[in-house]
Amino acid sequence: MAKSVNRTFLLGHVGKNPEVGTTPGGTLAVNFSLATTDREKDRQGNWSDRTEWHNLVAYGRTAEIVRDYVSKGAQLFIQGKIQSRSWDDKESGQKRYWTEIFVHDLTLLGGGRGENGGSTHSNGRDSSRRTAGGSGYQPQQMDEEYSDEELNPDEILTRCFFFAVNHGALRGAISF
Repeated sequence: MAKSVNRTFLLGHVGKNPEVGTTPGGTLAVNFSLATTDREKDRQGNWSDRTEWHNLVAYGRTAEIVRDYVSKGAQLFIQGKIQSRSWDDKESGQKRYWTEIFVHDLTLLGGGRGENGGSTHSNGRDSSRRTAGGSGYQPQQMDEEYSDEELNPDEILTRCFFFAVNHGALRGAISF
């Protein structure tokens, strides 16, 4: 069977405060939304922003971090997988679908209750190698190196991807 990959990376802002609950087995669960924005040129050459809203779900330790440190407006870098569910609507009898991102890892970049940002959290895995401190950089060095640089969304995504590759976040997901 051919190898496949279900991995997604999102960099965006939380749309509303997370909804906290538990699974029937007692595991902490949070649901929240994340907005990502693409900038596009129309036929007249004018730039316009198009926002896409993503439904996210996290469980366990990651859900605790979201509950305690994430609120509306917080900027997050998310690593996860796309999953879909379907059910039959009892009222209309129609089949309904729900697509969401199952959060494996998240990095708090700023805003919300976690104003300082810069922390990386994952579902029970050692994430110290992916934090700013674990990379050999001190936060001040990173600020000095990138503070005056303006990046477009494509450059940000590319840098996040290469950061993830260089710090082991994609280990086993991509083979060369």
